Amino acid sequence: MTKNNRMIMDIVNSACDHPSAEQIFERAKEKNPNVVLATVYNNLNSLVKGGKIRRISISGKADCYDNMIRHDHKVCINCGCISDIMIDDISALIDERLEGNFLSYDLCVRYICDDCREELLGEIITDI
Repeated sequence: MTKNNRMIMDIVNSACDHPSAEQIFERAKEKNPNVVLATVYNNLNSLVKGGKIRRISISGKADCYDNMIRHDHKVCINCGCISDIMIDDISALIDERLEGNFLSYDLCVRYICDDCREELLGEIITDI
């Protein structure tokens, strides 16, 4: 593993948010001012392909990156905010339904976050 590869993996694994490639690039520049955006993209692709980190793709939003610790996500359909959620592992259920042909799963729950709900309710009340 190269220095840049390790640095980028550490940035993703230590992130409390779900950073985009551009955000990872900004954080990487703080550690290595000589790093370029192409290096970040190349290393992210390599790390995803190697199963070291995961890519989260949400329609209309830049891809984000996350650690491989087992957890799921909820995404606000209004603002696109991504949050971690812990739901009991349903691997056994899926494996049973697929009769043993199961490899992995990613669960993404779509919802409206509290901030957007308040904003939307405020708009409805204002319109009345």
